[in-house]
Amino acid sequence: MTTPGRLTHLDATGNALMVDVGAKQATDRRAVARATVTMAPETAAAVARGDAPKGDVVATARIAGIQAAKRTSDLVPLCHPLSLSFVDVRLMVDEVGGRVELEAEARTTGPTGVEMEAMCACSVAALTVYDMVKGLERGVRVAELRLVEKTGGKLDWRLA
Repeated sequence: MTTPGRLTHLDATGNALMVDVGAKQATDRRAVARATVTMAPETAAAVARGDAPKGDVVATARIAGIQAAKRTSDLVPLCHPLSLSFVDVRLMVDEVGGRVELEAEARTTGPTGVEMEAMCACSVAALTVYDMVKGLERGVRVAELRLVEKTGGKLDWRLA
């Protein structure tokens, strides 16, 4: 059990450690993350049409995000490998506003949450959008990666 205000991934001497979740009860867990990729309206229109120079941006970014969620523990050193029951990445293209809004959802039943998996899925999907449109425009920005919801475990949380 952690004491309030104590960093959970540090031992008593300040060394990094993986948290022991062996005694925690398995519960249904869900997390949702969002990110925004901003670009010129013309670039967003190419994404919406599916005719960017590198191909179908939306489909490729979805698959990249799902794959990233499954590999989160390989990318973030202290994350537990999880058996994911569901991962999805949704992309909404706003041609007029020059934005691609991304939302990633991850689910599992287990003793630890899936926040990092949702965040990893969303960030890699956003980076994939960037990679696939950088030939059209260099001013593209990946912004506002954030966790917006988590359920299961001790506390349910939703961004207000």
